[in-house]
Amino acid sequence: MATNYSRDGDLELVTIYEISKILSSSLDLSKTLHDVLNLLASHLGIRRSMIILVQDTGELHMVSAVGLSKEEVQRGRYSAGEGVTGRIFKTGMALVIPDITREPLFLNRTGSLDIDDKDVAAFIGVPIKAGGETIGVMSIHRATDKHVRSFEKDQRFLTMVANLIGQTVRLHQSIVAERTELVREKTRLQKELQGKYSIKNVIGVSKRMQEVFAEVHQAAPSRATVLLRGESGTGKEAVARAIHFLSPRKDAAFIKVNCAALSETLLESELFGHEKGSFTGAQSERKGRFEMANGGTLFLDEIGDISPAFQAKLLRVLQEREFERVGGNRTIHVDVRLITATNRDLEKAVAANEFRADLYYRINVVSIFLPPLRERREDIPSLVEHFIDKFNKDNRRDLHVAQDAMDVVLNCYWPGNVRELENCIERAATMTQHNEIHDVDFPCTHHRCLTQVLHVPEPSGLPKAILVPIEAIHAGSLPSAEPAIVNAVGMASSVANSGASRPASPPASEHDRLVWAMEQCGWVQAKAARLLNLTPRQMGYALQKHNIEIKHF
Repeated sequence: MATNYSRDGDLELVTIYEISKILSSSLDLSKTLHDVLNLLASHLGIRRSMIILVQDTGELHMVSAVGLSKEEVQRGRYSAGEGVTGRIFKTGMALVIPDITREPLFLNRTGSLDIDDKDVAAFIGVPIKAGGETIGVMSIHRATDKHVRSFEKDQRFLTMVANLIGQTVRLHQSIVAERTELVREKTRLQKELQGKYSIKNVIGVSKRMQEVFAEVHQAAPSRATVLLRGESGTGKEAVARAIHFLSPRKDAAFIKVNCAALSETLLESELFGHEKGSFTGAQSERKGRFEMANGGTLFLDEIGDISPAFQAKLLRVLQEREFERVGGNRTIHVDVRLITATNRDLEKAVAANEFRADLYYRINVVSIFLPPLRERREDIPSLVEHFIDKFNKDNRRDLHVAQDAMDVVLNCYWPGNVRELENCIERAATMTQHNEIHDVDFPCTHHRCLTQVLHVPEPSGLPKAILVPIEAIHAGSLPSAEPAIVNAVGMASSVANSGASRPASPPASEHDRLVWAMEQCGWVQAKAARLLNLTPRQMGYALQKHNIEIKHF
């Protein structure tokens, strides 16, 4: 008998050791508990085993079981004090029932026990505790005719296992609570960040724009020169104003100059000013924009379009913060914070000797990249509402945007970015005859707009024009279910081969056909577009799609 006891003791010790390994192996509580019950079943020959845990509602739910079906597990729900399981949980005391079928408190709620079964099933249930608090119940069913040990030893062994399970469950609950708190804190900080990093008159809830706002808030207090980069219409001027008004210079002047709109001579006079009589028409002395911005901020838009000669003059001003007016010899010192902007690839311009490298390094101290609208589509609904509110206020209207209209603007490519979106909304709001803007109010739904789609020409003998989404053309894939749909260049090829006079036979591939047309027209994009029966906008998209660089002569 002593030998059996020793063997049983060794088996229990090994089982406890294996259970402790399982409980520390994973944070998946459901899987861990199920593995523990499987181990008990294989080592100790247990018929059924169950783990019931208290929920936030106070109800007891069976969370894991062996020997029960999925449906039986789902039925395993109790209230505190209800049935045998509820009594163990409420009292916090273990309970041993040699024949469970004779126990009045046993509810057999799961339906797993066959009352007519001739094998007598014993029930042993122990509370699962953590820190003195009962958090669940662990119970087993086993056949008494095959059981050679006392129920007292079974109860003691299950109590040890339940204590290990209680510690694991409490640790898991702590981790889940900590993780939930971290997620809640992260959400709170994100909302706080969105509220903190915002720019007046610039709308952006997307991640990309929030990054821009954070960079603006970080760069604004300093004196560093800022280079705003992005496509035309992305809001570079609005961001430049925000940098100024968030800086210590907010009470001084904010002066802007569009460098692309002025010739080199006019730009020099505009920026540096001129003395009386310095040139024909200079009837009086005039301050330049640098002087006007003294103590404040000067915004030079389209900085990439200034001539190489003027780049050298501008470089000296940026280095020394001094200059002479046109026709003068008096040196003028200024304290100006410079913000520049461009939609050009300055790195490529420097490599091509079109832009001075030393000027590039001087203006490229802090670079802020503004994403195109198509890369922050989650901002479109807010922008649309902003433009509608502005239109209603200016025109004393009460317009709203229907969902079908919103779907149109959400699916547009928007090569003109926010500026184009504003114009499109204003056009639709002006032309609608109702108090709600619908999809039919946009020209693109009537084949009269190239913003959202490419409009394929309709030459004689060819199918009716089809609207081809820009995304499909850029991706190089078109719906195979519509044989009539072809991209703009492909349609132009059909036109070219339909009998019209051409200088030479165009190549077969789209890329070669575009290069052929550009070469035939001396790399003049507008002429090449007419040669292929395309609009200039369509030609521009096609060249961009195939990465064809325009040659300049």
